[in-house]
Amino acid sequence: MSLLEIEKLSLDIAGMPILKGMDLAIDAGEVMGLVGESGSGKSMTALTVMQLLPNASRTRGRVTFDGIDILSAPEAAMCRLRGDDIGMVFQEPMTALNPVKTIGEQVAEGIRWHTGANRPDAEARARAILDRVGLPEARFPLSRYPHELSGGQRQRVIIAIACALKPKLLIADEPTTALDVVLQKQILELLRDLVDENRMGLLLISHDLAVVADMADRVTIMRHGEVMEASETAKILTQQKHPYTRQLAEASVHVPVRNAPSRSGSAGVAGRGGAHEDPSFPPPPGPAGHPPHKGEGKSAPLLVVEGVTRDYAGRRKSLFSKAEPFRAVDNVSFSLDAGQSMALVGRSGCGKSTLARMILALDRPTSGEIRLLGQTVADKSEAELRPSRREMQVVFQDPYGSFDPRHKVERLIAEPLHLLEKKPARTERREMVAEALHEVGLAPSDMDKYPHEFSGGQRQRISIARAIITRPKLIVADEPVSALDVSIRAQVLDLFADLNQRLGVAYLFITHDLTVARAITDQVMVMHEGKIVEEGRTSEVLDNPQTEAARALVAAAPDLERAIARRLGETA
Repeated sequence: MSLLEIEKLSLDIAGMPILKGMDLAIDAGEVMGLVGESGSGKSMTALTVMQLLPNASRTRGRVTFDGIDILSAPEAAMCRLRGDDIGMVFQEPMTALNPVKTIGEQVAEGIRWHTGANRPDAEARARAILDRVGLPEARFPLSRYPHELSGGQRQRVIIAIACALKPKLLIADEPTTALDVVLQKQILELLRDLVDENRMGLLLISHDLAVVADMADRVTIMRHGEVMEASETAKILTQQKHPYTRQLAEASVHVPVRNAPSRSGSAGVAGRGGAHEDPSFPPPPGPAGHPPHKGEGKSAPLLVVEGVTRDYAGRRKSLFSKAEPFRAVDNVSFSLDAGQSMALVGRSGCGKSTLARMILALDRPTSGEIRLLGQTVADKSEAELRPSRREMQVVFQDPYGSFDPRHKVERLIAEPLHLLEKKPARTERREMVAEALHEVGLAPSDMDKYPHEFSGGQRQRISIARAIITRPKLIVADEPVSALDVSIRAQVLDLFADLNQRLGVAYLFITHDLTVARAITDQVMVMHEGKIVEEGRTSEVLDNPQTEAARALVAAAPDLERAIARRLGETA
């Protein structure tokens, strides 16, 4: 009998079918990869096993864990199982952590509740597991709060909480989405070690075949609540029998077509390598207008960053000690030409987002200078910054988190229009919003909807429409596709490439995903501990990294083709 057995599981919520006759089994000591796009039912499968479903849900079929009938188990029994025998790592760490409790309290809490350990013993065990996931007490004391950690560090805390009691089954729902590639590799290796040491079963949920390729013993492919294909990992990857499996594999290695003639009609590239969740690109509204960039022109750079440093006040170690400042960005200099696409890559916490905030004039450098179109941005008042703000916009990692859910799309996209010298009338504003929606492949009628009515990929298109409505010269994109599944990521990258060509907008991509850097950028800078340690043409830097930091990123990056080659070697 398997550790976890799911047989003919069906789930509907308020009458809407979510899962349709699903079968899945995991043995002790086995890693099962559950792969599919957003909305395929992966997370709802996990929530069914944890019995954390909404009140309006109805289940049929059988779910058995270690001989226990999960679907009929009372809540008291599930409380004993959750966190002890069954652990779960949720995708979004900030919503899974309590912002008013220290990380030490939160890791020790489950240990004390399930084992009855006293506070000192629970804290000692908390220190040990936090050290195991890469948060040693010397740098990350138990007294820290979640807001004092980066996204990747917060995710490590979640993993520590889930693994603290060595559960028999760990459900990891997109556990590495917020992590840089080096840390992602470390966390996956840690999970694999825990599986081997404790004979733990692991359900690894992901939208990315490349992420699970090196980890999973078997893979189940889901779409629209149904299992499309399930088999040993080597067989799944090498044969790719089902068309949807091939589609996911192609999307994992997708590279947008760049510098091609303008596209029109349904011939747009939005559907390449992925599911047709979003509409294809509309015809360009006018001439391509792509400027001579890539450093070929003689015009002055669009953006110049010179010797920028950012220090933050440190924490006192005692009442009488002096706080040592923390240097987040250390003497960074670079320039970006009009129409150029540049990636800033590096590990979580290296200073990428801090640098982006200073470029966007949301934070001021301690020293150094930032110039946009020849004008400094660091020493101006908010009123003086209005012309500069018209020329630069931002696309965030989580589009839903950057929208007010009470406002319709028209108002959300029109927000930057207050920066214009002449405020448009209502009719003109609606026309501008309609054109922005048209340019990102959405319908003008979508302006009358709310954010929750769109998929993740569509919401990111809305975020991009908001960024381009003022016709900026520069867009800073901070991890703009890391929260998207691979098919939709391919579509959004195609959209970025298309807008770069048609509108001549320059990009600074903040990312830890080297696949994104390779796909969309001309130049790349590698950041490590606040410094730019390597820079150059994207292909040259990533194919032949010269520094230890760059080599570590390249070596750790998930590579589906490399995984397939390794699996072929195993089966030869």
